[in-house]
Amino acid sequence: MATENKVQEYICPVEVTLEIIGGKWKAVILWHLAKKTLRFSQLQRRLTGVTQKMLTQQLRELERDGMIHREVFPEVPPRVEYSLTDQGRSLEPVLARMCAWGTQRLAEKTQEEKEARSA
Repeated sequence: MATENKVQEYICPVEVTLEIIGGKWKAVILWHLAKKTLRFSQLQRRLTGVTQKMLTQQLRELERDGMIHREVFPEVPPRVEYSLTDQGRSLEPVLARMCAWGTQRLAEKTQEEKEARSA
């Protein structure tokens, strides 16, 4: 997250949230990890279109910000699992509302498209 000096620079608390979960993949990663602990390859399969580089970057940032835990198992080949921390779990209600809003918005857009085609 931001350094202590930057805390005073925020104009709105939403900025703090978006700094941590903003972008195309972070909220989706958190959504999947809210359901269960996942390995890198499992996350990559669930996130259609994400590159390995981007997923690695997003996971590192979420780990740095204390939202996820990365556990490396001493095996050959190495196994790495990702899970939510308590801080990450605190975002579950936010993610659930985002999901509900997205579902509603998708239904509205689908209805608008049907009406436009029939007009």
